[in-house]
Amino acid sequence: MKISVCVEALYGQRLLEGIEDTAQAGLDAIEFWGWTDKDIEAVEGRARACGLPVAAMCTGDFDLTNPTRRTAYLEGLHASIPVARRLGCPTLITQVGMDTGEPRALQHASVVSGLRAAAPTLEAEGITLVIEPLNLRVNHPGYYLYSSDEAFDMVKEVNSPRVKVLFDIYHQQITEGDVTARLLANIDWIGHFHAAGNPGRHELASGELNYRYILRMIAQTGYSGYVGLEYLPAGAPLEGLMDTAAMVREI
Repeated sequence: MKISVCVEALYGQRLLEGIEDTAQAGLDAIEFWGWTDKDIEAVEGRARACGLPVAAMCTGDFDLTNPTRRTAYLEGLHASIPVARRLGCPTLITQVGMDTGEPRALQHASVVSGLRAAAPTLEAEGITLVIEPLNLRVNHPGYYLYSSDEAFDMVKEVNSPRVKVLFDIYHQQITEGDVTARLLANIDWIGHFHAAGNPGRHELASGELNYRYILRMIAQTGYSGYVGLEYLPAGAPLEGLMDTAAMVREI
């Protein structure tokens, strides 16, 4: 089980401290959200000094539901790929955009069309793009993609080994529940995981989700990607990372 830490979620602007704490906790990699506002040279240098790969980062544009924004979306993706390659980052995360108010079938088709347009470049570059469903009720009102079932349908329609789903266990617990059965049934279409406790989006040991069981089930599938810790720490961040590392060692 490979664990990455979204240092931006846990540490805010203190990314370099987050990288050092990830290494101190003995976890496997780091990730962050958007790259355009980051000092990439500093992140690269600190991650390399700590012996940590960069597991994932976000693309430069998130608008797939609106077909008139297709060029801007692809330009943002193409600009992100050299940065990902520089960092040795295998996975780019994309949201799909807000609900435009158009019929859902049209927005669904727009997302699929945009992903199909991106797929040849992703395949040539060896980079995986993962689309992310988000919950509407607590964190992301107005966002289009909330159902993991629809996300899996989208990537199956694209049918590229480089276009998959980011299954965020926290978001999908809020939206639909039954997270273990859903992820096990679709593991071949999952390129990355995010994890946080629910309710509250805090440490994994908090709340109603039994992460010992969930992570054990993921491990048993032979999944070789990362599970990213993307939570808002209720306590000292390093302490929470150490607790997660101890839990993972027991799986």
